[in-house]
Amino acid sequence: MKICNRVLNMTPKNNGYSIITDGVEIRVLFMTDDIIRIRAGFDGTFAEESYSLVMTAWEDRMDPFLGEDRKRIEPVRVEAEETKEKFILTGSHLILEVEKEPFKISIYNKEGVRLHADIEDLAYLEDSNHRRIHTSEIMEGDCFYGFGEKTGKINKHKKSMSMSPKDSMGYDPIETDSLYKHIPFYIKCNKDTKIASGYFYHTTYECDFDMGKEHSNYWKKHSRFRADGGDVDLFFIAGPSIHSVIERYTDLTGKSCILPRYAMGYLGSSMYYSELDHDCDDAILQFIDTVKEEQIPIDGFQLSSGYTVLNGKRYVFTWNNKRFKDPKDFFHKMEEAGVCVSPNVKPGLLLTHPYLEELKKEKIFVTDGDGKSETVGTWWGGKGLFADFTSEHTREIWKKYLKKHVLDYGVTSIWNDNCEYDSIIDKDAACSFEGAGGTIGQLKSVMSNIMCHISREAIEESSSEVRPFIVCRSGHAGIQRYAQSWAGDNYTSWDSLKYNISTILGMSLCGVTNYGCDIGGFYGPSPDAELFVRWVQNGIFQPRFSIHSTNTDNTVTEPWMYSDCKQYIRDAIQFRYRLVPYLYSLMERAHVNGLPILQPMFAAFQHDEACYENGVDFMVGEHLLVANVVEQGQKQRDVYLPKDEVFYDYYTREKYTGGQTIQLPVTMSSIPMFIRGGAIIPIAENQMFNLHKDQVTSLHLIMAPDKDGEFDFYEDDGITMNYKNGEFLKSHITMKAGERVKVTVKKEGTYLSPIKSIIADMIQTEKAPFWIRLNGEMLEHYQHRAKFEAAPSGWYYSRRLRSVLMKYDNPQGDYELEVSFEQLDFLGM
Repeated sequence: MKICNRVLNMTPKNNGYSIITDGVEIRVLFMTDDIIRIRAGFDGTFAEESYSLVMTAWEDRMDPFLGEDRKRIEPVRVEAEETKEKFILTGSHLILEVEKEPFKISIYNKEGVRLHADIEDLAYLEDSNHRRIHTSEIMEGDCFYGFGEKTGKINKHKKSMSMSPKDSMGYDPIETDSLYKHIPFYIKCNKDTKIASGYFYHTTYECDFDMGKEHSNYWKKHSRFRADGGDVDLFFIAGPSIHSVIERYTDLTGKSCILPRYAMGYLGSSMYYSELDHDCDDAILQFIDTVKEEQIPIDGFQLSSGYTVLNGKRYVFTWNNKRFKDPKDFFHKMEEAGVCVSPNVKPGLLLTHPYLEELKKEKIFVTDGDGKSETVGTWWGGKGLFADFTSEHTREIWKKYLKKHVLDYGVTSIWNDNCEYDSIIDKDAACSFEGAGGTIGQLKSVMSNIMCHISREAIEESSSEVRPFIVCRSGHAGIQRYAQSWAGDNYTSWDSLKYNISTILGMSLCGVTNYGCDIGGFYGPSPDAELFVRWVQNGIFQPRFSIHSTNTDNTVTEPWMYSDCKQYIRDAIQFRYRLVPYLYSLMERAHVNGLPILQPMFAAFQHDEACYENGVDFMVGEHLLVANVVEQGQKQRDVYLPKDEVFYDYYTREKYTGGQTIQLPVTMSSIPMFIRGGAIIPIAENQMFNLHKDQVTSLHLIMAPDKDGEFDFYEDDGITMNYKNGEFLKSHITMKAGERVKVTVKKEGTYLSPIKSIIADMIQTEKAPFWIRLNGEMLEHYQHRAKFEAAPSGWYYSRRLRSVLMKYDNPQGDYELEVSFEQLDFLGM
């Protein structure tokens, strides 16, 4: 074993400091004012070879692979001093102290609040099984969130979790661990101090976390990170806000990609359609027609792997021409219908695959430890071989086959699936690792990211003007910069509906915001009517919205499966499409700063410890609180509204002060939502049914001027890469509260908006306005609703909504809207 008990020396090294202990060398680097890298070099080489990081302060062997995705920064300088008991490194925002004996590292903010402390004896060690361990003190009030894709309650205090991605179909939404992702990052937030910090363990090895489940009286309460290999390479990220931690974590691992706008539409899917004996293409086209006949919006279809089935086996890069007579014609017809198809692609080839021998000659597969023969693992339908994407040669060959057998048919979207590599039992199987040599145990977690990297390049090379849409089930830290993802093959149950929300919110804290779950459940019996309705009502807020199933009772989960309830489904999905202007703007925000589209209550209301255990209610952006009905037979929904805030019922505009739990009666149609004071929420006034073809032509702008607010409303063509050349329109909307509410809109970019008119909907429950000006010109006041609706512009005060409705043509440039709520003195007294 290697145990660090005392410090022998500390000296400057490579812009940071080297701490020589009696166990292992530890290097410390203040990467930025708010990110400290602490690396225990158990391997001894301190090699820099990361597929995960897109921001570094050093040369890295993967710089050529990541190319323009990666940027290099200069680390910050700190002051160093030594006392008899410790070394102290002082930066602009953080102070790191190294106690000499017993050895431990602590981190403080400038106010002297301790943010992190190692546990002496246990801090950095290698055990007798050569696992690398880091142990940290748990302070009273600490809560732990994130850890990638995890089941159960959202706060992981006193939980133990592993990161060993699996193909976990039908998993228990409360207990199963692991699922499909490997993202060794979490956020600690203390209920007492309200301060958040982030811990990113930069490793690709399988690892586990114990967040206080284990306890020993010889040491303080503690958490433990333990990895199968590699260095303990910790990036400590200071807050103090959760938002700041997420922004800085995504500085390291990448911001979310901007997907095509249609990726936020309804994505139809079911294994049923691609598994029919013949004419699957016609069946899918008929499904699309039926969706439209039911007046349900749709934009995508996730094509399961049945299209590759030959002689009962799934062979990637092949087509069953009995099921799909002319793939190119099929994709053309789907495109004409305004539907993007995402064909399923898998990284394994069965030993009976028709292309196996030619690909073996290309040497693209993971090999046995000696490198002489391909490693054989269990695969879907038998034994198989697995592509080694850490080889540049493999990537070129895979790209060639992907283009020839999939993309050249007119495809611009790929669904990468079954890429966990968990069925390779021999973890010593060899991978290229860009020529340096590595093992599958070390590298399997990054295979899915690299597979998506290849897919992105292939689509860009095949269709240079089209924005790639990649979907991926597995993923390592940084998957957000490539793909949309989902919570895998969930089980159909009320527990899945409820606890998948925590899974989605946990992923959002880890930078993966283009994410959702299979609505209605993927595996198991079909959902009953109530469960299905409630799941759709929840799913319409998820950035990825797909109804997907392989039901065990020979049914297919479809929007119209319950005739007496399909209106609830239709209404919910139509509302989803009206929310797209808000959701798409939040997607662009995530691309800029990494912040989530959906976020847990404690991230939006960090000041209120009553939110710290809530993993069911959530915020869409900063302004819309959603409290879905997720319990069977529920007639009343209790909703906690965070303190020091004001909220309005979305439908009635009833005003509530925060810091209380309210009781709402609910029916089958209920989707409880609340507008936050200070909110600015853009939604479509006109109903869209297809995001490929329909545009927002009238914008409904909801505002709650209890306090100042702001929002960046984002538009572009939704399909091309032209936004990178400035062809976008970002309207920065600021709202100044007071007796005179002033709304200012400043526009950036060259995109010509299709929006012709705007309805501004300003909540004011106390009284109507005195007057309203648009760019200094008075808007006409109408007392009669029908006359207001018939007029091209003007304003009307709705007593039912207790809201001011203002209508005007969308100005081409910047503009200002001023609403006076000053008291009108009719009597002159």
